[in-house]
Amino acid sequence: MKYLLLCCFNEQQWNAIPDAKRDGIMRKYRELVEGLHKSGRHLATGKLHPVATSATVRGLNGTPAVVDGPFAETKEQLGGYHLVECRDMDEAVAIAARIPTIPYGGTVEVRPLEETW
Repeated sequence: MKYLLLCCFNEQQWNAIPDAKRDGIMRKYRELVEGLHKSGRHLATGKLHPVATSATVRGLNGTPAVVDGPFAETKEQLGGYHLVECRDMDEAVAIAARIPTIPYGGTVEVRPLEETW
């Protein structure tokens, strides 16, 4: 089954981490993804640009309206994702628990994919 690991972090908090520490976190990220790839579990990964570069399209009086920035104001922003193939939710959660930003305030939402087409 496929699972999407949605990685969130407070951008201000991330930017406050010293560069050397952030570089170390990202190195651990690369190692994790490489390991998942070698095991056949890794399907895709994406890192997003800062939330200030985003736009949101939402319905307004029955027509699409485009606004700058994120859809919802939250303390954490979606920073990237990993699409993984796992036996079950427990395995996906175990992988998510290894995401290197978690000890620094990161959050990972684990969602099973419903393959409909």
